[in-house]
Amino acid sequence: MLDRIHMQMQAMQVLSRSQEVTADNLANINTPGFKGNKVFYNLLKETINGKEVSKSVPMQHINLDQGILEPTGNQFDLAINGDGFFMVEEDGERFLTRDGRFHLSADGNLVNSSGAQVQGDAGPIQLSELLQTKDEHGGAITLEIAKDGTVRVNDSVIDKIQVMKVEDPSDLTRKGNTYFTVENEDLLSDEETGTVMQGYFEKGNVQPLNEMVDMMRSSQMFESQQRAMKTTDEMLSSVTTTLGRF
Repeated sequence: MLDRIHMQMQAMQVLSRSQEVTADNLANINTPGFKGNKVFYNLLKETINGKEVSKSVPMQHINLDQGILEPTGNQFDLAINGDGFFMVEEDGERFLTRDGRFHLSADGNLVNSSGAQVQGDAGPIQLSELLQTKDEHGGAITLEIAKDGTVRVNDSVIDKIQVMKVEDPSDLTRKGNTYFTVENEDLLSDEETGTVMQGYFEKGNVQPLNEMVDMMRSSQMFESQQRAMKTTDEMLSSVTTTLGRF
């Protein structure tokens, strides 16, 4: 009977964690490039007092499904259609992200809302030419970013934006709402990645209806476990009272 209470407590802990993840997904429903989390349960076995006991351990899985690409008309906004991540550098640390809401900094770097520099094959993408209103001949200055990430200013190739793919999504570690890291960057590849779309950004891939259904289901299961634990506790109290009479 004590084992039953232990299992019910574990189930409630797992369901509580699932609710936390769902709440976080819903809180980031409007975060560009956000990838939702999903909770799954891994059944592990351990030996306690010489007895083998099974327990469910909550594990998180990052949902990398494609989000909707929203047109903006902003030449600095970028989205990836397909697999891959942009590489940005902030405070000396490199991150992967699907959030392509970029802009031009005061010193001509292509950066995100946190000031992290967007990385190209030659380092940070530098577009200082665009700080001027006209070129040396008095004409307009144009920026074109091709689907393979090649950056051109007035038809001159400046650099190529890095789009990196992670072969095994389980190697990703979430850092904040839109950043990811991998422990070993050798696991990254620039092959078979998606295409870069200029003038678009990727919306978060959270499906609010699915999340609300998950939340209601978890809440119902949590309440069910609470009732079951109360029943088990009452049975244990009854047995203890009965045995105390002898």
